[in-house]
Amino acid sequence: MQQGQPMIIMGEDAQRVKDKDAQEYNISAARAVAEAVRSTLGPKGMDKMLVTSMGDVTITNDGVTILQEMDIDNPTAEMIVEVAETQEDEAGDGTTTAVAIAGELLKNAEDLLEQEIHPTAIIKGFHLASEFAREEVDEVAEPVDADDTEILQQVAETSMTGKGAELEKDVLADLVVRAVQGVSVDADDGSTVVDLANLKIETQTGRSAGESELLSGAVIDKDPVHDDMPSSFDEANVLLLNEPIEVEEADVDTSVSIESPDQLQQFLDKEEEELRGKVDQIVESGADVVFCQKGIDDLAQHYLAKEGILAVRRTKKSDLKFLKNVLGANIVSDLDDLTADDLAVGSVTRDDEDELFYVEGADAHGVTLLLRGSTEHVVDELERGINDAIDVVSTTVSDGRVLAGGGAIEVELASRVRDFADSVEGREQLAVEAFADSLELVPRVLAENAGLDAIDLLVDLRAAHESGDSRAGLNAFTGDVEDTFEAGVVETAHAKEQALSSATEAANLVLKIDDIIAADELSTSGDGEEEGGAPGGGMGGMGGGMGGMM
Repeated sequence: MQQGQPMIIMGEDAQRVKDKDAQEYNISAARAVAEAVRSTLGPKGMDKMLVTSMGDVTITNDGVTILQEMDIDNPTAEMIVEVAETQEDEAGDGTTTAVAIAGELLKNAEDLLEQEIHPTAIIKGFHLASEFAREEVDEVAEPVDADDTEILQQVAETSMTGKGAELEKDVLADLVVRAVQGVSVDADDGSTVVDLANLKIETQTGRSAGESELLSGAVIDKDPVHDDMPSSFDEANVLLLNEPIEVEEADVDTSVSIESPDQLQQFLDKEEEELRGKVDQIVESGADVVFCQKGIDDLAQHYLAKEGILAVRRTKKSDLKFLKNVLGANIVSDLDDLTADDLAVGSVTRDDEDELFYVEGADAHGVTLLLRGSTEHVVDELERGINDAIDVVSTTVSDGRVLAGGGAIEVELASRVRDFADSVEGREQLAVEAFADSLELVPRVLAENAGLDAIDLLVDLRAAHESGDSRAGLNAFTGDVEDTFEAGVVETAHAKEQALSSATEAANLVLKIDDIIAADELSTSGDGEEEGGAPGGGMGGMGGGMGGMM
């Protein structure tokens, strides 16, 4: 205050929300995101149709895809989206679980705030409970060997269940496990390392998902540049080229005056000579097959065909890098430096029906999973499900631990966390108990999405775990409580640990905020009145993005 007047330190348009209002605003935004994806959880989860402003349609129940495609314009909501992205990057699956638990933690935290529990106490309690729960995950987890194909297939099938890949999950799970095992190597310390850089996924429409294949080597969806070229080689010297087989253009704009037909012919002869020289360099190297990332001139195509060389142009950069791994060849950027040492030996086979090249190295270091589906939308959703399955299987191979699914681990952890709460002093004990309640959201939502009575099932699950059955979970198809591990519903322990960690840290980050300052004007509703006192671009933007999706 100066001479009775308030000191103004912010601009006229600045908006500020403090204390309880800020907490309510943040919790509401975060919970809105969690509510948006809850209905997709589990084998009976529903799909979302996401339509962009350009009219592109995505149909999926993959949590991270839904959140990334939604038009979210809210800083708090974006923090929850980061939970899903982190879960996807670190574990490959469990994104919906992580986001749903984060939302439930904040919901229960809101109840504690209304009881005048300080946010710091809640944050500490959540942190203690999360650390304890993660330790218990390791204790409950079952060990699994990298070559235990049966368990790995169950992990893959569990990941696919409820997604587009579910209908052919038996076939696809087998392909996924064989693909991961095909790129796994034993490390010096006795562990198993999965090199997913040597695993590539290709998609093709027009056939059923059950016709998908696992191929040793690479699949290139391209045609030969000339009809007279050979299409297959049992043993070929393969050149990977990142240079156009075309006439080099000048770096600057130039103009040339031609006064006679002879001068024009000289230019044409020079171009032909230059192209012939490039082809001769390829021929002299001993190459039988050329995969070129850039263009190939029509005349050069003719010369290559005459020499009996198979050439493919406009090969994708990612395909060229994968071919490098498969064949062990070098990617050549300058034909002047080309030598026979840059080539690699491999077989190249043409499938005329599918219009694909199959390339396999003499000592193949890569595999390709060729996914097939009836339409683009089907194969896109299939690919998302397969990517998640590959990630969780590779995580299981590397981590070596699995858990019973169907909500079994969440109910077991909730029981143990409640027992742990008795050893926590102060108001943090209430937060630890709230954490345990939040974990039970997963079996509740699984039951709700399956059209079952969530309360009765949760009571039955608690009773089963209290009697010592730590694997008791929900069979969403029959509605029974059973040993889900024996039933083949198996999840990776690492994904569960990551979900607990990410959800807790995101919830604590939101609870830590007690003041929001924004420089934008408040958004207005249709009747011109200001909405709810939230900072501009906040709930207004959030509402628009969420409304467009739901």
